[in-house]
Amino acid sequence: MQLPFEWQIGLRYTRAGRSAGRRNGFISFISGLSVAGIALGVAALITVLSVMNGFQKEVRVRKLSVLSHVEVLAGQEPLTDPAGVIAQARRNPRVIAGAPYVAGQAMLTHGESVRGVLVRGIDPATEPSVAEFLRRLPPETLQRLAPGSFGVMVGRELARQLLLGVGDRITLIAPQGTTTPAGVVPRLRQFTIVGVFEAGHYEYDSTLVLTNIEDAARLFRVEGVTGVRLMTSDMMAAPQIAGELVRSLRGDLYVRDWSMENRNWFAAVQIEKRMMFIILTLIIAVAAFNLVSMLVMTVTDKQSDIAILRTLGASPRSVMQIFMVQGALVGLMGTLIGVVLGVLLALNVDSVVGLVEQAFGFQVLPKGVYFIDRLPSDLHWDDVSRIGLTACALALASTLYPSWRASRVRPADALRYE
Repeated sequence: MQLPFEWQIGLRYTRAGRSAGRRNGFISFISGLSVAGIALGVAALITVLSVMNGFQKEVRVRKLSVLSHVEVLAGQEPLTDPAGVIAQARRNPRVIAGAPYVAGQAMLTHGESVRGVLVRGIDPATEPSVAEFLRRLPPETLQRLAPGSFGVMVGRELARQLLLGVGDRITLIAPQGTTTPAGVVPRLRQFTIVGVFEAGHYEYDSTLVLTNIEDAARLFRVEGVTGVRLMTSDMMAAPQIAGELVRSLRGDLYVRDWSMENRNWFAAVQIEKRMMFIILTLIIAVAAFNLVSMLVMTVTDKQSDIAILRTLGASPRSVMQIFMVQGALVGLMGTLIGVVLGVLLALNVDSVVGLVEQAFGFQVLPKGVYFIDRLPSDLHWDDVSRIGLTACALALASTLYPSWRASRVRPADALRYE
């Protein structure tokens, strides 16, 4: 099947160089620059959005290895029957596990070091069912958190910063003081470190302290428990499950899911992703302006050809289609090359970053600054398709003015000095 002559001429102009001897198989220098500009913009946009998706997913997974998918908290009265609450919640088929806890903030002192920490009292028998990072620990480590032993487990970063090790003694000071005739005296208790955990999230590895739920209740003088942590079969459905539990649970209870606890952080990431898409799309727009200049130069160079086509009966619309085909082909080639490069880079970004770190001797994501210590990537094909369509649309739009200008060339004026 033979292509229309507009397509044939447009394809020939795309391949042709400025000299007749280079008409076969060569892309002109200006067309090459346009292709490269669009390809770089598309590849950069795909890679950046994939890294932002990966960062959001990695932080979410690591947060939820420590946090709970859904929490049921006591209202005005203390939660004295956590087992009953868990039994009610487990009636929902998407709630797969539950564990009670006691939580509070305290000051940790060791020698001359003082640090604010989050103390979580857990039931060693049930907590691993809702905290994934505890499943990686040896079973005997959790067994050391026996009630009345006042043993604690600390995060690896906290242990490294305060030079703590198994067997060391620390002091936890509760902010709620005890009133005595001499005034308000802070409540404090000595604990022994029985283990060190690593959740993979710097925020919790440097601030979280785990102890037995009964010991935490004594430290904070809590009657009952703070609440119940629930694990669901689908963490992305946690908001919907929390809504179902609000309607099904009886008593003065408050239900929240992980998205409510971290709403500001995840909303900020979504806004950053949208803004990054808009900003990096400007790279493709700059390449589209380069495509406009290329087509204008081509129209100027091919005025005699346009005049001959017009004298042979070609309509202004046909002339316009020729240069639209040329620009569209350049934009399509740049988009395809950019998609391939972007997908390859997005799938191997961790390896590329490793090579860069080795070559230049620095760490891209220091643990003390970022939530994670590696650069993750999560490629979404809907992002790839949206970027590709945007690039093609910008390339096609950039062909309109040069093509219209070509259709306005008058044969008599173009051939006057030939």
